[in-house]
Amino acid sequence: MTVDQVKLLARLLEVTRNLSTTVDLETYLQSILSAASELTESETASLMEFDEAAQDLYFKYVPWFHRDAIKDARIPLNGSAAGWIFLHVKPLMIDDVKKDERHYGRIDELSGFVTRSLLGVPLILHGRPVGVFEVFNKANSGNYTEEDALVLETLASLAATAMQNEMLESTMQSSQDEARDLDRLKNEFIAITSHELRTPLGLILGHSTFLRELVGNEYEEQVEAIIRNASKLKEIIESLSSVDNYQTGGASIRSRKVSITRIIEDVSASFRDVAIQKGVALKVELERGQDLLVDADGSKVAIVLSNLVKNAITFTNEGGHVIIRGEQQPDFVKVSIEDDGLGIPLKDLPHVFERFYQVESHLTRRHGGMGLGLSVAKVMIEMHGGRIWAESMEGLGSTFTFLLPVGKTSNVPDPVNPFVE
Repeated sequence: MTVDQVKLLARLLEVTRNLSTTVDLETYLQSILSAASELTESETASLMEFDEAAQDLYFKYVPWFHRDAIKDARIPLNGSAAGWIFLHVKPLMIDDVKKDERHYGRIDELSGFVTRSLLGVPLILHGRPVGVFEVFNKANSGNYTEEDALVLETLASLAATAMQNEMLESTMQSSQDEARDLDRLKNEFIAITSHELRTPLGLILGHSTFLRELVGNEYEEQVEAIIRNASKLKEIIESLSSVDNYQTGGASIRSRKVSITRIIEDVSASFRDVAIQKGVALKVELERGQDLLVDADGSKVAIVLSNLVKNAITFTNEGGHVIIRGEQQPDFVKVSIEDDGLGIPLKDLPHVFERFYQVESHLTRRHGGMGLGLSVAKVMIEMHGGRIWAESMEGLGSTFTFLLPVGKTSNVPDPVNPFVE
């Protein structure tokens, strides 16, 4: 008896839609077994999966009333209809299993089920078989048809897709778990290392500063080199600690009303000599009479601006320009640091705020640094409820911009389109 075509299409459409809405794989595959039995007018159905290690098939999904009896059963590749289907990667119809030696009768003995006829198709993923989908006992002792085989192949394809989705989700979950474990280990290492380095570094700085007062001009250069490099190491440790404290929830800010204008002026003054030595013109553009007041931790905002200005000067060649701009916007203050230096390659731009990320390692090795300055800047701006982002064209320079809310309840615009609330 031929299944009504409208009913067939409606049932297949229902199963296909469920593929994107059903979360539980077992529930979905059980619905496919039910649809297979209904549309091919069969008594029951089963789905077998290939065990590569054992080189045989086992029942992955069967109707609940057969589950306990055959859950541990194995189906050999040789001497079974399912094995033939798997090895030949072809559909198989047997109208009378008593007349076909390929039928594996052991499963009937275990389940108490009597198989009269069967239709099976291979489950295929990426061009290779991964299992077998079968239906049993055509209604009214009829024979399976090519139409039945086509229906079963369609359902087998949906089943294989669902199984693939589960494998991909499982792989993704494993990767995420592994990434979290690695990140946790990295954070623990950073925290322990930073803590253990602080004491000996403090002693080095303290004693070398004391020695500077005692030794004469003969050793002044050597002592200054010790102090300079120890101070640089201290800066690195503080940067590591800043990021770690934020990520572990140990960071805090002491907000009060501060003038961003004053911070910009102080930071630019502190980098004036560095810029002159590099041959870079450092310029500040501020609206006259604007204090740019915000509720913020002024010392942390100064660290952010210092890191951004330092980067801009470092990666701008002699004769270049660095401009610091500050402006008042409704509910927030906008600060940008623009340079006409080396710029950032497009592939690196989305990652520049990641901890330890190095843009073009040959450049960063030439200029030094651990890839922490921008990650520290991002951490500190976000602690204030602000936003920070970068725009750049390789060879033409970069602009780093951050927004700080004027008050604690102010809304900061999206950094992709900073003027749209």
